Amino acid sequence: MAAEEELDITVSSSLHMVSAFLAMEPPNVVISFAREFGEGSITESVQSCIWHHCITKADLKWQGPYLKRFLKKLILEIESSGGLVLDELYEQYASYMISLQNNDGNKENFRVLKTISFLFPNESSGIVSCPKSMKFEVRLQCSVNMLEGDTGCSIWPSSLFLSEFILSFPEIFANKCCFEVGSGVGLVGICLSYVKASKVILSDGDLSTLANMKVNLELNHLSTHDPVHHKKVHCVCLPWESASEDDLQCFAPDIILGADIIYDPSCLPHLVRVLSLLLKHNKHSHAEVGARRELDSLPADKLLRHPLGKGPVAYVASVIRNAETFNYFLALAEQAKLVVTDLTEKVEVSKFLPYLRSYQRSSIRIFRIHV
Repeated sequence: MAAEEELDITVSSSLHMVSAFLAMEPPNVVISFAREFGEGSITESVQSCIWHHCITKADLKWQGPYLKRFLKKLILEIESSGGLVLDELYEQYASYMISLQNNDGNKENFRVLKTISFLFPNESSGIVSCPKSMKFEVRLQCSVNMLEGDTGCSIWPSSLFLSEFILSFPEIFANKCCFEVGSGVGLVGICLSYVKASKVILSDGDLSTLANMKVNLELNHLSTHDPVHHKKVHCVCLPWESASEDDLQCFAPDIILGADIIYDPSCLPHLVRVLSLLLKHNKHSHAEVGARRELDSLPADKLLRHPLGKGPVAYVASVIRNAETFNYFLALAEQAKLVVTDLTEKVEVSKFLPYLRSYQRSSIRIFRIHV
C-alpha cells in the first residue's frame, strides 16, 4: 500500500514533520516530529511517509548536504532504537555519500531552496480574501549563512512574523497598494500578493538581493514583467541614503511594511526620512491628524480595522537587539513627527508556522507608524 494511503498526511504531526523538512529545519527537529507521528517510534510506515513526502520531493542540487545530514541522523535514530530501516533510505544515503563526497565541506554560503508552509487551521480555511486551502507554500532561494555578507538573502524572524501578521489580518491589505522597505528574499511581498493586495512594490538597496528576490517571485509564479495581467509585483532598487523625495512620493502606497530594518544606527536617519516621505504623500487636516492619534487607545480589533483617513500607515516588525539603537530610532521618528505605536500586546497574530522550532516569535515586536 502506498504511503499516501497508509498514513494521513493531514494529521498535524505528519504535516509538521513534512513542513519542517521542506523548510530545512535542523534534522533533530524533523526526527522529533517523526517520533511523534509514529507514537514514540519511527515505524516503517513513518519511514515510508518520509520517503514519499520528503526524500523524493527534495532536490540534490539545492538540498544535498542537508539531505545527507538528515538521512545519517534518521538511520542512526532508527538503528539505535532497534528498528528496521527501509532499504530505500540506506540506498539513498549511500548515493548521497558518493555524489557529495567531493563537495561536502563546501561553501556554507551557497544558496539553498526552502519551502515555508503556512498552515491554516480548518476553521481558518475561509480567511477573507484568501483561497480556501489547508496551507500556503512559499518557495524561497536563500542563503544559509546570514552573518557573512548575505544578510539580504536570508530569511529573518521578523519577516516570518510580518507574514503571519498579513495572513492573520488579510482584509487590511486586500485591494491596497503596499510598499515594503528592505524586502530581502521577498517573503512578505509574496504573502501580500496571496491576500490580494492591489499592487505590491518590493524594494532593496542591494542589487544581488534584488536579483535573488526576482528569482523567488518567479519560483512562486509572480512575474515582475507580466504582459497579460495589469496587476504586477514591482521590484525597485532603493538605497535609503540616496532616495529622493520625487522617487518616493511617486509610489503613493496605502501601506508601508518593513521587517528587521531597525538595526544599524548609521542607517536610521535615512530610514526615518524614507518612512516619513512615504507616509506624508497625502496632506492631512489638523482634525484628521488628531483623530488618527486617538486610535492608539482603541482595542486591538477596532485598532487594526479602523479607517485611518486618506493617509498611509506603516507596519514594522523587529527584534530589538540593542535598546540604545531602538531608542535612537524612536527619537528620530519623534523629530519627524511620526507616531510609533507598539501593537505587540494589542493584537493576536495567528501561529501559522508551528513546526518552525528555530523561529522564536516571542522576541519580535510589531509597530504601527503614522503621521
